[in-house]
Amino acid sequence: MKFCIIANPEKYSIQDPLARVLHWCGNNDHLLHLSAELERHFPKITLNSAASVVQNEQQAIGLSDVIIAMGGDGTMLHTAHLVKDKKIPILGINTGKLGFMANIQPAQIEEAMECVVNNKYRIDERAMLEAKTAEGNCYFALNEFLFSKKDTSSLISVEVEYDGLLINNYWTDGLIISTPSGSTAYNLSAGGPIVVPNTPVMVLTPINPHTLTTRPLVLPSDRPLTIRPGNSTSQEHILFSYDGLNLPHNSKLDINIKQSDFSVSLIQLPGQNYFETLRNKLMWGFDKREAQN
Repeated sequence: MKFCIIANPEKYSIQDPLARVLHWCGNNDHLLHLSAELERHFPKITLNSAASVVQNEQQAIGLSDVIIAMGGDGTMLHTAHLVKDKKIPILGINTGKLGFMANIQPAQIEEAMECVVNNKYRIDERAMLEAKTAEGNCYFALNEFLFSKKDTSSLISVEVEYDGLLINNYWTDGLIISTPSGSTAYNLSAGGPIVVPNTPVMVLTPINPHTLTTRPLVLPSDRPLTIRPGNSTSQEHILFSYDGLNLPHNSKLDINIKQSDFSVSLIQLPGQNYFETLRNKLMWGFDKREAQN
């Protein structure tokens, strides 16, 4: 089987997990493709190993059967944008902090690799959202789209319609449009609900709204959500981003959002499930008093 690794070479925390993957591939006659940039940062690890060094990440992905995303959820988002139009499964190894999508720990690497090559896993399809600008440009998000204030300390006004009907003219610090996958990210920090992945909805969560009765809203994702500047706010004061990437400044801020045809295939090992991840990452049911006994 042919693997590739997508990782941030600036993160020292990937060094030991990378060495373990390379060691396992070498001992089990599996090929591992690495980008030249990753190899430059860890030359001692990749020397005389099972690694095949290629020019860039896109080339490594094109040569692989399975992608290993090594890092935190930021690396998973980066990988998702690279493979959104390809049906290549992603194995997420968490070397970051929470890691809701990259939920395999370094100690599980050998077990996870064995499960993958023996086809003992299931695929968790994660839907993406698509945003189309007035100019016809498309942007995609696995976590969220964000409308936030820029170059101003004042609240921004954002007009929102759903399927042609006005929802509200939000006066707020910002507005999050989250996927179910992204519901445990910025959306959760802003007080939005947790949504089980693969639920065909999107979550609209205002950030510090001026009116306290303005609450998060869950909407079916098969109809368009239209977002534009409100009457009291100039477009120049609103920053639009998708999974942490900013929209070009010259784009008109009149955006339609709905569920994309693209999805990302995440590998789940036997026994893993979403509620187990929530319990572990959010420490549900954990009593600090019991841990001290």
